[in-house]
Amino acid sequence: MYSRLLKPPTNKSFFLFGGRGTGKTTWVRSNFPKALYLDLLNAETFNRLLADPSRLEEIIPEKYYDWVIIDEIQRIPALLNEVHRLIESKKYKFIMTGSSARKLRRGGQNLLAGRALTYFMHPLTAIELGSDFRLEDCLRFGNLPAVFSEENKEKYLASYVQTYLEQEVLQEGISRNLSAFARFLETASFSQGSILNMSEVAREAAVNRKVVEDYFCALEDLLLGIRLPVFSKRAKRRLITHNKFYFFDVGIYRTIRPLGPLDQPESIGGIALESLFFQNLRAINDYLNLGYSLFYYRTATGIEVDFIAYGKKGLRAFEIKSKKNISSTDLNNLKSFLRDYPVTKGYILYGGNIRQHYQNIEIIPFKEAVFKLAELLT
Repeated sequence: MYSRLLKPPTNKSFFLFGGRGTGKTTWVRSNFPKALYLDLLNAETFNRLLADPSRLEEIIPEKYYDWVIIDEIQRIPALLNEVHRLIESKKYKFIMTGSSARKLRRGGQNLLAGRALTYFMHPLTAIELGSDFRLEDCLRFGNLPAVFSEENKEKYLASYVQTYLEQEVLQEGISRNLSAFARFLETASFSQGSILNMSEVAREAAVNRKVVEDYFCALEDLLLGIRLPVFSKRAKRRLITHNKFYFFDVGIYRTIRPLGPLDQPESIGGIALESLFFQNLRAINDYLNLGYSLFYYRTATGIEVDFIAYGKKGLRAFEIKSKKNISSTDLNNLKSFLRDYPVTKGYILYGGNIRQHYQNIEIIPFKEAVFKLAELLT
């Protein structure tokens, strides 16, 4: 098991959300070995509590003073009422994991109104992988923990995607038409790292635009996808208003994305590199509680910066380049952004091996930067 950057609270109940396969269960059981563990994927436990959520108190032994883990809490949203009551009356501490907050929100649940903290588990970061980090492998297979122990990584990822189609999509009631959702997923993969055009995706997937909008919301609820908004604070130029889209793990994106003889490997590789950086950026921001809001930047005239991190710790701008040599023209977009926002710390992460500086822009090898991301953000 890899040591994770996420640090658990010591005295307050909390939710731990994350896509399936990110290592939530392994992490909670490792960090809380004496906790009472209730797995809602276990049929007997699920049926017993679904029939009567008040049985939760009966399951917990008397004079129980340690933690109680409820795995996959979203399967029985009504349990939150009992959890709430037991936190108040018995002072129990709960850890509730979930791969979706969709049913919890739709069931009118308020996530315990502040009585429990909320954390997120992400795919493994370069820092967590340490010496096991292999850029080429991560770009191809992603960073889900199980990938690093699987002999046939491609088969595991294909099975992962199929599991979501068969289990999550049907169980969550997202769509009864799995073939339509599968077409949507494939079409959405062409939007990875791109400005999202709902009408175009709907046309390509042969489904209604409103259905496509619901599907993208579902991907976010299932923690499979992220929509990245445009940075518009004190904008001096006319900006694009549409979001960008990313699947949460580059291996999942590469598995869903169909490849053919007309695809350019370098374009796929560039998007994969950008995606890998983004998932590391999100994870470090969450785990270290840095408080950044994440954006991209693009003007109506085409000036674009891949990622903007904005918060109390400052303003950071990141450009990701897969090329091994950086030319002066590669600096233009970032230089333009820095002219409008001179307080920014600007970085170009590239495929070369030499760290460089140009005025107030740092040019850093990608492999080095992902290991020093916490340093770049603080």
